[in-house]
Amino acid sequence: MQQRLKRAGVATAALLLLLLVMTGANTWRQWAGLTVAPDTPAERRAQLEPFWRVRPPALGAPETGGAVVLSGCDGVHDNMDFWAGRLAGRGYRTLILDSHGPRGLDRFEAWRLVCAGQALPGAERAGDLAVALADPALPPGGRVVLGASHGGWATMEFLRLAVTGEVSPALRDWPAPPAQLLRDLEAVILLYPYCGLLNGADAGDWTGAPPILMVLAAEDRIVSTPDCESMAARLRERGARVAVEVLPDADHGFDQQDRATFSALRFDAGLRDRAAAAIDAFLSAAK
Repeated sequence: MQQRLKRAGVATAALLLLLLVMTGANTWRQWAGLTVAPDTPAERRAQLEPFWRVRPPALGAPETGGAVVLSGCDGVHDNMDFWAGRLAGRGYRTLILDSHGPRGLDRFEAWRLVCAGQALPGAERAGDLAVALADPALPPGGRVVLGASHGGWATMEFLRLAVTGEVSPALRDWPAPPAQLLRDLEAVILLYPYCGLLNGADAGDWTGAPPILMVLAAEDRIVSTPDCESMAARLRERGARVAVEVLPDADHGFDQQDRATFSALRFDAGLRDRAAAAIDAFLSAAK
């Protein structure tokens, strides 16, 4: 009996060690920017387009350009519709970019791998954003990007890739010249983005990047607000124009009503309204 228990314990320990090694190796792969089988821009668009939704400008609002919104690591939820509606109200034809559905990350809570940094790192997802921004579904004119949480990380990685000219590790080439994509961008909004160790945005010359607004949660339990404040300061040293708005008493995902079971995070309509007011003022000034 003792021998069987001992063998079972050894097997369990070996399995745990294997899982730790696999997790560590995968985390290193994400950090190093290594992915497999990069797509052409056309191939990536063919994967994404059936899953994205385009919201036209609100009735009576003159069309002023295009926008792309990117969700957090748990996929597209009600907050993306809310922000798309706000942008549509300002005249933007807004594309809600779903990076999860095309990869099957919306099934069996596979999105948790994204939240843990084990799947779809920011630099890889930045390729999705590049393809969306170059797509004819968006009209000519100024472009706006709004990324929440993981979507904010992907947006920052997109900007870093664009200012350096590097290609997303998930793409074989840019879908349009990166300098042109930058020129078309008039504003970027980052809602409680991930700014930790795996975020590689702190590189290159950001003087050609668009104005950026970070809306951070003072009591964020998921990502580090101080990390984002430090990131903003470092990017300013690189020439970026970054404004930071920290919402007191706010926690991560305060704008999202739809939650996973047992989530401790809570929707707060008042905080969402405060964020919306800050974003409206920022967009008006960026025009």
